[in-house]
Amino acid sequence: MPSAINATVAQQTAAGSVLSTTFSPTAEGTSGGTGGIYSAIISRNQPIIRVKEKTYEELHKKCLEENILYEDPNFPPNESSLFYSQKVPIKFEWKRPREICENPRFIIGGANRTDICQGELGDCWFLAAIACLTLNKKLLCRVIPHDQSFIQNYAGIFHFQFWRYGDWVDVVIDDYLPTYNNQLVFTKSSQRNEFWSALLEKAYAKLHGSYEALKGGNTTEAMEDFTGGVTEFYEIKDAPKDIYKIMKHAIDRGSLMASSIDDHLGFSYGSSPRSDIGELIARMVKNLENAQMSNPTVDYQGVDERPAWTIVPMQYETRMSCGLVKGHAYSVTAVEETIFKGEKIRLVRLRNPWGQVEWNGPWSDKSEEWNFMNEAEKIRLQHKVVEDGEFWISFEDFMRHFTKLEICNLTPDTLEADKLQTWTVSVNEGRWVRGCSAGGCRNYPDTFWTNPQYRLKLLEEDDDPEDEEVICSFLVALMQKNRRKERKLGANLYTIGFAIYEMHGTKHHLQKDFFLYNASKARSKTYINMREISERFRLPPSEYVIIPSTYEPHQEGEFILRVFSEKRSLSEEVENMIEADRLSPIIFVSDRANSNKELKADEDAGKDGGKIHTDEKKVSAARSKRGKEQHSAKAHKRTEEENQFRNIFQQIAGDDMEINAEELRNVLNNVVKKHKDLKTEGFELESCRSMIALMDTDGSGKINFDEFRHLWDKIKSWQKIFKHYDTDHSGTINSYEMRNAVNDAGFRLNNQLYDIITMRYADKNMNIDFDSFICCFVRLDAMFRAFHAFDKDGDGIIKLNVLE
Repeated sequence: MPSAINATVAQQTAAGSVLSTTFSPTAEGTSGGTGGIYSAIISRNQPIIRVKEKTYEELHKKCLEENILYEDPNFPPNESSLFYSQKVPIKFEWKRPREICENPRFIIGGANRTDICQGELGDCWFLAAIACLTLNKKLLCRVIPHDQSFIQNYAGIFHFQFWRYGDWVDVVIDDYLPTYNNQLVFTKSSQRNEFWSALLEKAYAKLHGSYEALKGGNTTEAMEDFTGGVTEFYEIKDAPKDIYKIMKHAIDRGSLMASSIDDHLGFSYGSSPRSDIGELIARMVKNLENAQMSNPTVDYQGVDERPAWTIVPMQYETRMSCGLVKGHAYSVTAVEETIFKGEKIRLVRLRNPWGQVEWNGPWSDKSEEWNFMNEAEKIRLQHKVVEDGEFWISFEDFMRHFTKLEICNLTPDTLEADKLQTWTVSVNEGRWVRGCSAGGCRNYPDTFWTNPQYRLKLLEEDDDPEDEEVICSFLVALMQKNRRKERKLGANLYTIGFAIYEMHGTKHHLQKDFFLYNASKARSKTYINMREISERFRLPPSEYVIIPSTYEPHQEGEFILRVFSEKRSLSEEVENMIEADRLSPIIFVSDRANSNKELKADEDAGKDGGKIHTDEKKVSAARSKRGKEQHSAKAHKRTEEENQFRNIFQQIAGDDMEINAEELRNVLNNVVKKHKDLKTEGFELESCRSMIALMDTDGSGKINFDEFRHLWDKIKSWQKIFKHYDTDHSGTINSYEMRNAVNDAGFRLNNQLYDIITMRYADKNMNIDFDSFICCFVRLDAMFRAFHAFDKDGDGIIKLNVLE
């Protein structure tokens, strides 16, 4: 079974281990339906989905026509766009680039990895991804449209494009940037008058709600947002033997790659540690002022090439004697081989997003190894002796010092293969709903089965003549949505994973017993608190079901599940057909005098237009008159309860033998309280109003005895179901058990309806009391019967007018 562990220890278990970094407690969005499926989302030729505002083209044109500079109303130049956890003790000035320097440029000499210098924000993970992005010009132009300028048609408006959970979104911003002492506070270029990297960071901050939301993260998160690709994650100590070949293939195919060093103190660059924003800002101000004071005699007025002082964050990131920094993300920008003293040497080129602080060991910028290289080879390897944050390191030293490697593949082609392969891709959107479909991992067998389930059909084996096994290769990637954006509401990444089971023949949601008696065929190696977890698998052609889950139950959130396969496959959410068993037909009437309701009148009671208008004396007279022949098999066997029931009903209803909501409540509660084994406070008035509304077919606002008896017969059968699941006799059942209870009552619902039931009827502890339980079933019964009444031709489609 899975088990939760700390950041430095991973206990291998039957379901995998849990890797838990020390995130501060911080949950994302509640939009979107479930079960949608579409394919090939990582194509970088898809149309752009606009954000909820006018398009860039419309806004840009309007600003030029009105001769004004754009100011973004959705991400204003004030404190609300900076920090959310507390107020900042100093005042930043928001300035446009033209106010910061005299000759601003969007891009100077092409956007490249040396244009990125980290500020004090703690988003090295984001900047490392930008550095990787600059190595792929096609991708770069997709994320950073190059037809933008501070010279031609300048209107103070810019836009950038990011992949967001299956769609490309266009993020529009103004060019106000936060400054202090006329210096950029956050990301900047090595050239003072170049602003593409600062504006890209601002657009990404807007996408997540604030600059503070970018503090702490995984490089792969930004890599995927730049590409729509799929990420693979390696612990270097456990990496495959051919990891160098894997890295080389990744670089050759344009994959984005980053690496980092854990600090062994419970923090890695992928986490969001607790921090005092005020302390962070105070330290930043001190650093900025020190930088200003260290160059007091230099006059840069009017000079475009004024250096951008780089602030090196030191709170969580620790520099080692070799020059590398723990708890910090580096871009992998090249993987090469060269000849050194007659032997083949493997090298890796890395870049520190700070723009300074480099490796000082073998193959560093000034190391003696370069003295043995000829000029042509130095040029090929782009060797430079300059403090720009970029350096070479031997592959052996890389493996010795670094602990994590992340590769974002632009296509999910297997990196071990020597040729590109074509994969099919499908995406399912889903969500975990607390109390209904947030069942947790397999450590929680009572709720694990309630998680969303996705059927995977592997139809064809791989085309690999060297592989004698009949195998299908596929990759599963589970990504949780919107968690970073809602950090200000106390959200953080959940610990997530998935399991894969083989199944055959059924199209229904698999029940608890299936998972108790069947082992998984494959699973994610770990449950980990990252935005996405992905894993490659090789399984025989068959039918499988994928169960994505959080580690703990009751954790509510949205996700997308992507499945990539080498050959043809089908992936879809397991959904029940919406249907009901044993439904009586219902006939709607408009005239009370001629009403002919679906419910059979009591054979022992007189009928008059479908409604009973008689008292107990008339009933007795009718009985003696009709004689014994009327007591046929169709007559209801009268029990003591039924006699009491009729007497109570007649006493409350009066001569017309009809009751309203308040009277219904009295009848039901009088009967229910005789059941000593059922713990309940009875029915609420509002519940009885709902029952009247649903059972009353002629619009009178009342129900007669036949309607009531039908209702009571139903309640008795549902009561048995309730008592079956109320094992502790608390008068409530767990909301997760509603799936089984609804099924036992003869209803088949899909996941969305189960979610709605839970949200409508469960209390804060995810329990459903008897009153709510019965109300839910009355509504289901009435809705199914009404639908079937309108569905005249039985095709499952009805057409209603406004009155109906």
